[in-house]
Amino acid sequence: QVQLVESGGGLVQAGGSLRLSCAASGSTFSRYAMGWFRQVPGKEREFVGGIDWSGGTSYADSVKGRFTISKDNAKITVYLQMNRLAPEDTAVYYCAFRSGLIAIPRWFEYDYWGQGTQVTVSS
Repeated sequence: QVQLVESGGGLVQAGGSLRLSCAASGSTFSRYAMGWFRQVPGKEREFVGGIDWSGGTSYADSVKGRFTISKDNAKITVYLQMNRLAPEDTAVYYCAFRSGLIAIPRWFEYDYWGQGTQVTVSS
């Protein structure tokens, strides 16, 4: 079992920044990849970006150049730095864990999920 605890959401004005954190605990991790997803009511959970076991990152086109994912292997923590936020970024953000090497942009490929954190961007 893996537990994921997110933090860092909140309310920010358009153009501002937020950093989300996702700390993992529980089972011993051999190799894993992490993803960030977001969801608004009535819509499917959307891939934001992910970080591979190797540290390679991938992003949705809508956030490329504005969002950055990083990780601290010692702390088993992943970060989502969000800059130049826009109202359309408003959503509940989730981190997700999957056993494997690659962060896959499909939510059903992930085994464990954080509780979600609300990000609201005002115009």
